Amino acid sequence: MAMASGVSKALANDASGAEGKSSLVICFGEMLIDFVPTVGGVSLADAPEFKKAPGGAPANVAVGISRLGGSSAFIGKVGQDEFGYMLAGILKENNVDNSGMRFDPDARTALAFVTLRADGDREFMFFCHPSADMLLRESELNVDLLKQGSIFHYGSISLIEEPCRSTHLAAMNIAKKSGSILSYDPNLRLQLWPSADAAREGIMSIWEQADVIKISEDEISFLTGGDDPHDDNVVLTKLFHPNLKLLIVTLGGKGCRYYTKNFHGKVGGIKVNAVDTTGAGDAFVSGLLFILASNLNLYQDEERLRETLTFANACGAVTVTQRGAIPSLPTRDAVLKLLPKVVA
Repeated sequence: MAMASGVSKALANDASGAEGKSSLVICFGEMLIDFVPTVGGVSLADAPEFKKAPGGAPANVAVGISRLGGSSAFIGKVGQDEFGYMLAGILKENNVDNSGMRFDPDARTALAFVTLRADGDREFMFFCHPSADMLLRESELNVDLLKQGSIFHYGSISLIEEPCRSTHLAAMNIAKKSGSILSYDPNLRLQLWPSADAAREGIMSIWEQADVIKISEDEISFLTGGDDPHDDNVVLTKLFHPNLKLLIVTLGGKGCRYYTKNFHGKVGGIKVNAVDTTGAGDAFVSGLLFILASNLNLYQDEERLRETLTFANACGAVTVTQRGAIPSLPTRDAVLKLLPKVVA
């Protein structure tokens, strides 16, 4: 309970100023429609029916931050179609600034069919050849919005195809010059890349520019060519870089590990009955960035960082108890109710 009360105190201190321009988190990249089977543990072919849900990691994070009471914006492209307008409307309904969204008249909004395995984990089948999100041009960037963020958050899917890759790099450059912290969640989706080598090279091509990075153990194995993802030395020697302020390794229901220049450690997870893990990592990132936006030096205080990561773990835990990503992202109250169940 001490950790839970500590987190509540940290929230009161850090997140009280979460509304406002100075703590705005801008999320860049893809937004799409997830089609999720209404029952778990079946293949796509055997699923009796699907429920449509808005998704896309950067958009999930933007909604997650807003739902917690923070300030967020989304920059990306969707099709000039019913699904694209629906997604823009969902952002607006969730109090996410969508003024950076663009609509492509010639390409469709991306679709992803998501298979939920018996263990609640998932597999993807994407329909995007190419989808509108890959076609965002540098000339379409809302530069004024980009300059307002305290944090600029992005993934790696926007690095796969031109013109979006060049647009992504330009947006990072504008945000960095404007004083934003750069937050990177590679969110590896191997089937979208031309090859494993292309994915590894693409993800690592912007690695050293990030201030904050969140990865999974599977991504450690992939990016290091098969090294032990549980070994702190592998992370510190192969993935930590001199410009990095904070590196987080998520461990699913077991919590996360954290690394800074001065210390590293582990924070335990929260036991829940997982129904669907879609969006859990994005919910975790939302919780982290929600508090970081109002305390940009968080990574220097290990106690405060541990409290924040406990809160982020709880955000992920609430999310896996429901189906779909955006529909299951938690409110601050829902997270605080779960905090007493922290695993030591």
